[in-house]
Amino acid sequence: MALQEIANRIQAGLGDKSFDGSLKFDCGNDGVIVLADNTASTQDRDTDCTIRISQDNLVKLLTGKLNPMTGVAMGKLKISGNMGVAMKLGSLLG
Repeated sequence: MALQEIANRIQAGLGDKSFDGSLKFDCGNDGVIVLADNTASTQDRDTDCTIRISQDNLVKLLTGKLNPMTGVAMGKLKISGNMGVAMKLGSLLG
């Protein structure tokens, strides 16, 4: 699954939910997905919070196959910046 397709799915999932702050999924050489201003895009920019994660694990995270806390504990994702923004992600995707 391409990052743009993942971004499109996140965008569709946002629907009428609002997301305060900005968050970046940094998938290294595969690129980034930025959630900001209630949109999901693949345009890189500075964000309140960055989650470093492989593209495969991002798909697992978004489909509920990877628990965020387990992912952090196992080193599958690393969070930097504003943890509060990262915590909001759970309610947004859930």
